[in-house]
Amino acid sequence: MSDVLVIGVGIAGILVGVAAGFWLPPHGRRVARNGPRPVRRILLPFTGQGISRRAFEAAVRLAKAENATIMPAFLARVPRQLPLDSPMPAQCSDGMPLLETIEQRVASQGISVDSRVARGRTYRDALRRLLAEEDFDRVIVSATTSPNNGLTSDDLEWLLERVPAEVLILRPAPTDAQRIEAASVNGHF
Repeated sequence: MSDVLVIGVGIAGILVGVAAGFWLPPHGRRVARNGPRPVRRILLPFTGQGISRRAFEAAVRLAKAENATIMPAFLARVPRQLPLDSPMPAQCSDGMPLLETIEQRVASQGISVDSRVARGRTYRDALRRLLAEEDFDRVIVSATTSPNNGLTSDDLEWLLERVPAEVLILRPAPTDAQRIEAASVNGHF
């Protein structure tokens, strides 16, 4: 009899919650009924030794405003003749110091940071693999005018068409050459 009472009270509680128009998800926060979902993870992918200062600053401003985590991701290309998990010392010597620089600058502003390294046969493949493994609420990409450095216009088009998240593509003005470079790292590099 007591089991039936407990089940009945549980069902009544659920019905009251549904009637009130809200539910409590497992993390304990109340979900807004008709409001936008809060942004919690902002992906900031990069491919080389530098990243546009404008893209970085946009990610920082949005993360502060939305209490989000910035997730910088170094995209590494692995040649087709090598296994995907092969060591890539030359690429890592370029990308890892920049990843460290971004981590330090983000953390110094009181923003949560959670870095990634994604491998693929192309930059798009590395980004696709990363997006398949994890969920992001927003992706901020720095566009480049150089076809040999970074994501191509086809990659950016793919990103806009296929990624189930907000995508912000920033291309600084041609006269704006401000970049965050790996040379500014403070620490063990």
